[in-house]
Amino acid sequence: MLPRSLLVSFLIVLHLATCAQDNWKMAPIPVQSRWAKDVSTSNALTAYPRPQMERNSWQNLNGLWQYAITSKDAAMPTVYAGQILVPFAIESALSGVKKMVQPSENLWYKKMISKTALKKGERLLLHFGAVDWQATVFINKKKVGFHSGGYGAFSIDVTDALNKGNNELLVKVYDPTDKGPNPHGKQVVTPKDIWYTPTTGIWQTVWLETVPEVYIKDLKLTPDVDNNKLNVAAITSANTDGYTIEAVAMTNGKEVSRKTITSQDNALAINDAHYWSPEDPFLYDLSVRLLKDGKLVDEVKSYFGMRKVEIKKDADGHDRIFLNNKYVFNLGTLDQGFWPDGIYTAPTDEALAYDIKAIKAMGFNTIRKHIKREPDRWYYHCDKIGMIVWQDMINPAFNPNDEAKKVFEQECKENIEQLYNHPCITTWTLFNEKWGQYDQQRLSEWIKKLDPTRLLNGHSGEILYVNEKLRSPSPNAWVSSDITDIHSYPDPMNAPKMDGKSRVLGEFGGIGVFVPDHQWNANSAWGYINVTPSALKGKYTVMNQHIKLLEKEGLSASIYTQPFDVEGEQNGLMTYDRAVVKIPFDDLKKIHGMLVPTAGNTPAVDAQMADLTDPGLKYSELLGEYIKGNRETIFLKKLSMAAQQAGDKTGIARITKEYLAALPKPYSDDDLTYVVQVTSKTSDPGFAIMKDNTASINKVLGPHEAENKMMGIVYKEIIGPVVSNPNSAPDWDALAAKVAQFGPAGEEILLRAKAIHYFNQNDWDNFVTAADEYISKYGQYVKAEDLNQFAWKTFEKITDKDALNKAAKWSELSYKQTEEPAYLDTYANLLYKSGRKDEAITAQEKAVALSKGDKAMKDTLEKMKRGEPTWQ
Repeated sequence: MLPRSLLVSFLIVLHLATCAQDNWKMAPIPVQSRWAKDVSTSNALTAYPRPQMERNSWQNLNGLWQYAITSKDAAMPTVYAGQILVPFAIESALSGVKKMVQPSENLWYKKMISKTALKKGERLLLHFGAVDWQATVFINKKKVGFHSGGYGAFSIDVTDALNKGNNELLVKVYDPTDKGPNPHGKQVVTPKDIWYTPTTGIWQTVWLETVPEVYIKDLKLTPDVDNNKLNVAAITSANTDGYTIEAVAMTNGKEVSRKTITSQDNALAINDAHYWSPEDPFLYDLSVRLLKDGKLVDEVKSYFGMRKVEIKKDADGHDRIFLNNKYVFNLGTLDQGFWPDGIYTAPTDEALAYDIKAIKAMGFNTIRKHIKREPDRWYYHCDKIGMIVWQDMINPAFNPNDEAKKVFEQECKENIEQLYNHPCITTWTLFNEKWGQYDQQRLSEWIKKLDPTRLLNGHSGEILYVNEKLRSPSPNAWVSSDITDIHSYPDPMNAPKMDGKSRVLGEFGGIGVFVPDHQWNANSAWGYINVTPSALKGKYTVMNQHIKLLEKEGLSASIYTQPFDVEGEQNGLMTYDRAVVKIPFDDLKKIHGMLVPTAGNTPAVDAQMADLTDPGLKYSELLGEYIKGNRETIFLKKLSMAAQQAGDKTGIARITKEYLAALPKPYSDDDLTYVVQVTSKTSDPGFAIMKDNTASINKVLGPHEAENKMMGIVYKEIIGPVVSNPNSAPDWDALAAKVAQFGPAGEEILLRAKAIHYFNQNDWDNFVTAADEYISKYGQYVKAEDLNQFAWKTFEKITDKDALNKAAKWSELSYKQTEEPAYLDTYANLLYKSGRKDEAITAQEKAVALSKGDKAMKDTLEKMKRGEPTWQ
């Protein structure tokens, strides 16, 4: 029998020290999954969180906690803002809060707990499934632990920190999302298109566990299919001299094998092994016991699957992916693991398993888990249901500095070590589409050394085609990888042939189909191509027929984008709320049958069928209601969305104007979001609303987002047509008079356009004057890379000391935003050229240290010390 969820032990009793009133309520969102209604403060993810190392004595700490948001440098809070439902991220509806945390802020959690006495020698471990990104844990205001990494589990022994009676548990979280060195996947401060709402703080189960003084800390299970054995490594908390470790494998309650494990002999014989595969996901139960003098000290329940994966040539000489010595086409889909109600966290364990079941019911046998790591139970469900998993590493920060590289490698290692035992995972994917790519050969070989039992996809989409056009060349592509992997949108292509490497199509498709009333953002139906619901099946079928043709030519795997809509992306085979399937499950399985004839048993899943009525006809019906006099606010919003989706520009202008005029004040967060989405002209009624509600919009969407939207519109309408020709001579005073009506946003975009225009004209004197006015007023909103470019070009082209000192101030702003060695090098060079030698040398020494001894920067430093020019 497989490990099952365990009853919570009453050896440890925890409770809220003060019984705060339960006033939690899910925050409103455009759509929600069917499981959200089942969530309450007493049943938030109650399943045992670590199925591969189960113990009986555990206590779930999910439920209501208190939260506070402070500035990053603020002291520990004494007053909290309210309640939050853990483990749902604060940005999610299920948290009950639904607030954004800015990169300049900390998020604090607080829970009062108490404990009964432990038995002699017992220890109490506090476990976190995942906290994004840096977590500092306090017991009674004393720091007891720290963890950096948004996706990995971590544990703290809190035994000695707890007092009798009430204890205060605090967690401080810092998460810069996409503004720091941290791997963050698809999370961004400003969601749009293929970038989504962030997750800050606790997003997986928090729990306590009682263990003996010496206990089993971890397991490493390595199946050896060819030799009919399982290698079992048990990692313990302390030296186990005088102890015995015993492993017992079972199936259906019957013992299969028993072995006393030592460091010299850890092979557990599995004779006549029953292999794990998607068609037959057979799992053995495993018990690992720690004994002393024949008495049981500790025991963990686990499981394993006997499977191996490798690249081998088939009878036709193609390098194929073999599972258990048989070629298996990996027919996959790109699963991103986002939820409308919980963002990174599924509302329930049933919901978590549903996604895998639905994908299998479609006829897929593979999931590429894209730029996200899931909770352990997701992989447990894949193990049980029978789903091959390609696991992406969470990409490093774009243009990673040394800190970002160190963080990325630390988190890669943690991911591999913590997910190692899951038989479903057959492939690690290192990089995706050059996002933060660096040291590819070294890292590829490092990962293969960390885990030689799996395949390595060194770079998925290193070569990317969109509409048959190559985005960028890539010399020495897929170096040290087991796979060549291209992305081709929308239509499929084959990857290049390289001896010893399997050819895969790592992403394709992305067919956009919107389903009204099941959209996160009805103003966006993002897809690489968009078709009507009735046209999707035919287009999708033809794509898969081409995949079959490519398979005959050597293709071994394909990954379709994607199984579910995600926020603004509406190119899933199901809607974001998992309510509507756009092609019937049986039809999908039949389409896929040409590639995967035997995917195993089809799980029972349910969803509505997509309405294949033409969207224009639906809009026409709604417009008929409008003509008859329906002016209800909710109806007007729905009609406005339908007009946009049908492309009726006249209707959009009329109905949106009427809807916005009907909105009550003060505007809700959803209303303000809608205003920003639908406004595209200065004459639109939404523009005036944005201008008058700038601060409120920025609280909802992020700093300066209202101004950014208005600046884009003003530039397109008024400034762009005048400055589009770099040789033009704009009347800047006349332009200033025109944009004055738009307030600070109008001035900011004018000053920026003026500086860039002079920059492009190589008019350096006027450029410095314009840039200094722009940056003096709006420098806090200028990107670090732009500031650095402006400053460096001034260093190269200007000799006037006053101008150089102005540029030094711009440069100082850039490295204060991001402490890049290159930005500090620019600053030092400007100081030096302006005659501030001592300050320049100090700054350049810091740049050299940050760059870990970059040769060019060291040479510049030596020139400064010798008094030689650095600008020649």
